[in-house]
Amino acid sequence: MQELGDLYAETSGGGPWAWNQARSAFLRRLAADARRPGFELLIAETTALTGCAYGFPVGGDGPWWEGFDGYLPGRLLRLAASGRLFVISGIHVPSRVRRQNQDRAWNLARRLQERLLTDHGAAVAVTLVNRSDHRTVEALRSWGWRYIEGDTPRTAPLGPFRVLVLDT
Repeated sequence: MQELGDLYAETSGGGPWAWNQARSAFLRRLAADARRPGFELLIAETTALTGCAYGFPVGGDGPWWEGFDGYLPGRLLRLAASGRLFVISGIHVPSRVRRQNQDRAWNLARRLQERLLTDHGAAVAVTLVNRSDHRTVEALRSWGWRYIEGDTPRTAPLGPFRVLVLDT
C-alpha cells in the first residue's frame, strides 16, 4: 500500500508539499474501494512500481452510485443491471505515459484499462473526473474515453464531476 501511495503522489501532480495529504486521501479511497465486491487492482512494474489501475463491477443498485447520481443515461443503467458495467476508480501512470504514444494500443494506461474490462467481461467502463481536472480529462480522452452522451464541454451537467465512458 505504501508503494501505491508513493506512485499516486508522484503521478498526481502538485508538488512535494501536497504529496503527504494527497497520498493519505488516496490510500483511504483505495481502501474503501478494495472492500467492494469484485474489486480488482492491476499493477505494472519493472524494477519498481510503474503504474496501476483499479476498479469494480457494478450492479443495478448499491452504494456505488455516490457521485454518479443523475449522470448516467438509461442505457448504462441497463448495463449495470445486467452486470456489464465497470467503474474504473483510478489509473495512475507516469506523466510521460500521459503525454507520449497515448493513442497506441501498447500504451501502459490503455493496456491496464483494457485488462480490467476484459477480466470482468464488462461492455462499458465509467469513471468520475473532477470537472476542473482538465489534464486528467485530456489524458483519458486520448486513451479512448469519451464524454457521456449529451455531455459536451458546453452542455456538461452541473456538479463537481464529469462522467467519462469507455466502450470495449
